[in-house]
Amino acid sequence: MSVEYKKTVILPKTDFPMRAGLPKMEPKLLEQWKDEDLYGKIRGISADRDMFVLHDGPPYANGHLHIGHALNKILKDVITRSQQMLGKNAVYVPGWDCHGLPIEWKIEEQYRAKGKNKDDVPIAEFRRECREFAQKWLDIQREEFKRLGVMGDWDNPYVTMDYKAEASIARELGKFLMNGSLYRGSKPVMWSVVEKTALAEAEIEYDDHTSKTIHVRFPVVKTTVEALKDATILIWTTTPWTIPGNRAVSYGADIDYVVIEVTETAEESWAVVGEKIALCPTLIDDVCKSGRITGHKVVASFKGSDLEGTIAAHPFRGQGYDFDVPLLAADYVTTDTGTGFVHTAPTHGPDDYITGLKYGLEIPEMVDADGTYYPHVPLFAGKAIYDANGKEADANETVIAKLVEVGALLGRGRLKHSYPHSWRSKAPVIYRTTPQWFISMTENGLRDTALKAIDDTRFIPEAGRNRLHSMIANRPDWCVSRQRAWGVPITVFVNKQTREPLRDQAVLNRIYDAFCEEGADAWFTWDAQRFLGDDYNADDYEQVTDVLDVWFDSGSTHAFVLEERQDLKWPADLYLEGSDQHRGWFHSSLLESCGTRGRAPYDAVLTHGFVLDGKGRKMSKSLGNVIAPNDIINKLGADILRLWVVSSDYHDDLRISHEIIDRHSDIYRRLRNTLRFLLGNLDGFTDAEKIADDQLPELERWVLHRLSRLDDVVRKTAADFDFHSMFIELHNFCALDMSAFYLDIRKDALYCDAPSSAKRRAARTVMDRVFDSLVRWLAPVLCFTADEAWRARYGAESSVHSQTFNTVSDGWKDDALAAKWEKIRKLRRVVTGALELERAEKRIGASLDAAPKVYATAEYVEALVDLNLAEIAITSDVELITGDAPEGAYTLEEVAGVGVVPALADGEKCERCWQTLPEVGSHGEHKTVCLRCADAVDEMGIAAAK
Repeated sequence: MSVEYKKTVILPKTDFPMRAGLPKMEPKLLEQWKDEDLYGKIRGISADRDMFVLHDGPPYANGHLHIGHALNKILKDVITRSQQMLGKNAVYVPGWDCHGLPIEWKIEEQYRAKGKNKDDVPIAEFRRECREFAQKWLDIQREEFKRLGVMGDWDNPYVTMDYKAEASIARELGKFLMNGSLYRGSKPVMWSVVEKTALAEAEIEYDDHTSKTIHVRFPVVKTTVEALKDATILIWTTTPWTIPGNRAVSYGADIDYVVIEVTETAEESWAVVGEKIALCPTLIDDVCKSGRITGHKVVASFKGSDLEGTIAAHPFRGQGYDFDVPLLAADYVTTDTGTGFVHTAPTHGPDDYITGLKYGLEIPEMVDADGTYYPHVPLFAGKAIYDANGKEADANETVIAKLVEVGALLGRGRLKHSYPHSWRSKAPVIYRTTPQWFISMTENGLRDTALKAIDDTRFIPEAGRNRLHSMIANRPDWCVSRQRAWGVPITVFVNKQTREPLRDQAVLNRIYDAFCEEGADAWFTWDAQRFLGDDYNADDYEQVTDVLDVWFDSGSTHAFVLEERQDLKWPADLYLEGSDQHRGWFHSSLLESCGTRGRAPYDAVLTHGFVLDGKGRKMSKSLGNVIAPNDIINKLGADILRLWVVSSDYHDDLRISHEIIDRHSDIYRRLRNTLRFLLGNLDGFTDAEKIADDQLPELERWVLHRLSRLDDVVRKTAADFDFHSMFIELHNFCALDMSAFYLDIRKDALYCDAPSSAKRRAARTVMDRVFDSLVRWLAPVLCFTADEAWRARYGAESSVHSQTFNTVSDGWKDDALAAKWEKIRKLRRVVTGALELERAEKRIGASLDAAPKVYATAEYVEALVDLNLAEIAITSDVELITGDAPEGAYTLEEVAGVGVVPALADGEKCERCWQTLPEVGSHGEHKTVCLRCADAVDEMGIAAAK
């Protein structure tokens, strides 16, 4: 009976499957993590280590996760896991934002569908429905986040609608009340007519909008400029509905102005021949076009500064608008568009408001919450700017018609421009003056404190510092009130006589205690006297019914999460969100913490970009380019999505498409195959087989050098949160250093050498170290696959996530050896290229069929002294010749000094290792194998047939 030599080859053996089957494997592993309380075990193991806290910015509990959620949470998880692997106690507590308009809006939609009016429902019942809605989606999102592989204290998250959280938010507001920073004032705020509430800048998005434009005459009634005494001041605006709120006209003191006299008009022109109009000379052509003026002449010119003391009349003078309209200098007046004069309505714009304060103008309340003029507004009471669906209503056209009627309109048109819209309803917003609660940026030096805190914070990328700094430096006072029902109420009592808020810590303490016990609903269900106690009479006070802006909620989370939880610390090491949160969570958290604690609640801020489709477009249902994370997970697995996150440069906008994800599936397969090869070839490996470092061959010592250098990279990139760079290094190590080079070379020794072979033992010694380091390095990213591989080697009860990164010896570093092997790898590339060409031409079947002649310069030859080039090049033999290659030799332009002349190997092919050698057939018993294989077979106790 002859020996089946192929069965004597020591092939890899492992239970780690080639096909990952991630959609089925990952849920099983999640269940195992839960059953063994892996998160709790990790906390116990690392309890005495330095703590690292990434404070979770709360997502909104109102729908399934989108790809942006996945990016954000995966990145947080990779950071937390890597910090744990660096030897920290990296606690992660997830959280949710549960109050606010988006949830309230959903409940109102349900009411409208049933023909039900929200105002007819008791507020406690309405708030209960909002709470239940938020809880439903919180539970759904929690499972979706866990499916991504995100590890954290999911059984004990923080939730802004928890009773104690609501109490803490109210307590934080009380600190601003007590230090005098909180005040009530009437200012123009961005207002959603659809949602009937003020909006923060973070709730605004800008989109194209077509506005009606008008040129309007304001008759001059008093001036020292002679040419103006029988002229009109001309303004231009894109918001005709604001004309009733006009209280002044602004000009630029340094701007040149002229008076033109109309000499000729076209048909249907509202201009009158002989009338005189004041405007900026560079805008005459635009005005004439709008007003159908076909002829004019300049009759006077003057500087803006000459207008001081000039008074105009409102266009509707004599019909309820019988006040003077002063001309006032303002530095925001430009000559880019319009007329050089700015219609100023202090109730309808921030610049206008500031001008109104500066000059003591009336700042009237003109528009109600539903976007209609108040009953006291002459001529236009009840007219609506936008309807309940955000569509333009009748206010603009009514005002324009009235301007035509009184002879004030010179021209009208349309302008498509970028305009603020509510990001929820997508409807355009208006500026509306209404009583609101504000936190002063100056009263207690909040702005200066916040700017210093920004200077003291680390920003990744650094550009985030300037962005947040400019926002804080230029922002107005913080409007924290909203006219809604679902939120933490503004827990303030206002004295009806003095209009001053009550500042009494004992009252605030009673509110806090009540909220801890019953939640913020107590504000609406308790009798006010219970809060006020015996020292005050409830009849003397107005109880504020506005609720807090949800940004104040999330901005306060550091207080009731970081400070109050025993498993966390304040301040956080890191806040991480999308770049839009410079005006959102980073911003509100900074202001809240600086206003109450004098510093930021974070030491570092990291921002990531937005997710776009493969063509760089925003994701949109109408474009059909939306990719849901669940679709990827169900088809390919969460580890593929996690790989996409770290392989992208997430500091900028990221792109995703099915083609991109498919490419990452291929990358994943290469990484998995590396792990599988290592596992398979380490089967049965024990410490007894290890070879000491100083006894290792050069090639193995080069691998250890690469491990040591890679360890430096991994630790640095993890500390810098630069996982994109980490991934590139790890991928190249697996694909280029290991699979395409080292493992490719050592495959022969692993499969065909005798088990006791020093070379085989050396290879397994190094592979053991490679596996142990590599699987730990990959664990923060490929959290499922790394743990699966770890358990495949070390047992089902052991998890890689309870480990730390290996301590890799600096003694392994050998830059001279690395430089030497870089030369060898270059030479090998030329040999490999030549043999690939031979294979393509079918002159050889495999590289072991060849015994090429390799011509090289002396430095290459010197590098290969005492090394087996045939083994390195995976050929059966090789002849290394010092000198220039002959004509026709294979060369690579980028590897000068090396040429290869292919040739066939002499001898017979070994049946076991497939090398072609003259010695095959020379062994007395094993006639079809080489001498190396014969010795190996003998050592394995396999005798040849007689």
